[in-house]
Amino acid sequence: MNKNNIQSVLNTENLAVGYGKKIIIDDISFSVGAGEVFTLIGPNGAGKSTILKTITRQLKKLHGDICVFDEEISRLSDAGLSKQVSMVMTSAIKSELMTCRDIVATGRYPYTGRFGVLSDNDWEKVDEAIAMVHAEEVSDHDFSRVSDGQRQRIMLARAICQETGILVLDEPTSYLDMRYKLDLLSSIRKLALSRGMAIIMSLHELDLAYKVSDKIACVKEGHIDKIDIPERIFAGNYIQRLYGVDDDCFEPKTTQLFMQNKSKTDRFDVFVIGGAGTGIPVYNRLFRLNIPFAAGILQENDLEYAAAHAAAVKVVSQKAFTPFSKENYEKSKECIDACEMCICTIDEFGQFGEYNRKLMEYAAQHNKLKSMDDI
Repeated sequence: MNKNNIQSVLNTENLAVGYGKKIIIDDISFSVGAGEVFTLIGPNGAGKSTILKTITRQLKKLHGDICVFDEEISRLSDAGLSKQVSMVMTSAIKSELMTCRDIVATGRYPYTGRFGVLSDNDWEKVDEAIAMVHAEEVSDHDFSRVSDGQRQRIMLARAICQETGILVLDEPTSYLDMRYKLDLLSSIRKLALSRGMAIIMSLHELDLAYKVSDKIACVKEGHIDKIDIPERIFAGNYIQRLYGVDDDCFEPKTTQLFMQNKSKTDRFDVFVIGGAGTGIPVYNRLFRLNIPFAAGILQENDLEYAAAHAAAVKVVSQKAFTPFSKENYEKSKECIDACEMCICTIDEFGQFGEYNRKLMEYAAQHNKLKSMDDI
């Protein structure tokens, strides 16, 4: 699929947003195409919600242009805008004893007459939207009494049956558990692909933003700092600089966060022989207990290398895709000699793991080989 041929349906040009006359973010220029998921990320308070509220006309723009389907939104009536843009915002709505199905049905109001009477066709669209987000079991429940996750699905169904070309969501996964986060974002991705909706949203969860987005806009210190595909946003140390954290605290390829060992000491009590992610639970436990440790021998492309590098006092490392060296074996033996205990988390050592197997045997010979239960 050639992304260059996608029709742009939402455009901002030299847009400034804020409150009253105070500009929060200036010079906002971007476009979102039909079928694209465009995600805003950035530190708390950077202005992501302010941008979204301005696009949906909940806030008045300070200057610049916002066009939906080549029409400036200031020229659209409320009803006209409602047929082009739907929204799922974090603010609560007044349900007044309405059922979930009644809430979803309000998404059809832009298409009804002045009395808001829904036709049979409208109710079919309501039920189709409820089914699409798998919320049939709460359809007849009081909206104010369902869980946060169910409420978010109902609000998404409301936006779906509104049948707009653009969907705006402000932190749609906030307060949701893992199941509902995955369910909601799967539905969002499906809307983009199957209905060609342009979706613009803000997210705090960087791992989800990486997986679901076609483009990411990074909001920082009063401006849009960068707009690009996720693979280029999550490269090098850009994300660390965006959020103001040390490089060792975040691994951009896997979007993992790590607690960093700030200790200046060279002393360690435990040496961990790990690899392929098996050592991470031990690293986490040792870190929580404030027990300094070293780790090795780890290849620099190993799944757990970044976690070890962040939390360990010392890491004996090997270049990626190269056999472990005798030099690193000797360095690791010295670590075992210097520590109180050694924990090996590996069951099968593989082609490159012979030296790690020997290190385990060396630790056993010196009565230092223990398990995590001994910590």
